[in-house]
Amino acid sequence: MRPPAGGMILETGMNGSDVYRYIELLETGKKFMQMMNKYRCAIMEVETKLNVLNAEFSLQYDRNPFESIETRLKSPVSILEKLTRKGFEIHEEGLEKLIEENLYDVAGLRVVCAFQEDIYALSDLLIGQDDIRLIRTKDYIKHPKPNGYRSLHQILEIPVFLKEGKTFVKVEVQFRTIAMDFWASVDHRLRYKKDVTNEQLITDRLRVCADVIEKLDEEMQSIRNMIEA
Repeated sequence: MRPPAGGMILETGMNGSDVYRYIELLETGKKFMQMMNKYRCAIMEVETKLNVLNAEFSLQYDRNPFESIETRLKSPVSILEKLTRKGFEIHEEGLEKLIEENLYDVAGLRVVCAFQEDIYALSDLLIGQDDIRLIRTKDYIKHPKPNGYRSLHQILEIPVFLKEGKTFVKVEVQFRTIAMDFWASVDHRLRYKKDVTNEQLITDRLRVCADVIEKLDEEMQSIRNMIEA
């Protein structure tokens, strides 16, 4: 069996044989694959809803509220890593239930908008649909993280219709402007570099860049408001 990615043995605290066994269990287990299929279907449901809203905006306002959508499912390695980081003991029995009840970001979408106002407009329209349940919101736009990270995070429950009937599945949706997404992507790449020197200086400079990007978003929004006035 291939070794786990990303230093998994060290990060989970499990020994190598346990890591390999649980990864194999998740990758080949029927229950896990059925669970992941539900997450995959939930992503498709949210993506469809967003594309419908995008088409309606385009007709009504002659513009699109978002520029792109990216989707992702957590890998078995990432799932195990997050469960152990959160302090859960991993057992084969009930593993899928443990995942569904305690990890809210197994399924995720990132929606990139040109303007900050479109983020809130699109989010309100999405969670306003009567078949969607809003579990929680973390607004890192109005309340940025200390490092300057900005984004609107929402955990939603989405109805998925399977042959066994309707079930609700949790999905994380992140909304960012183009500028926010650029900053977050660069920050992520730099953070995962090893043996970085002058780490505090880099952190400080990234924080300055985040402030500049915030002012850029505000200025671009102001320009658009002037044009559409």
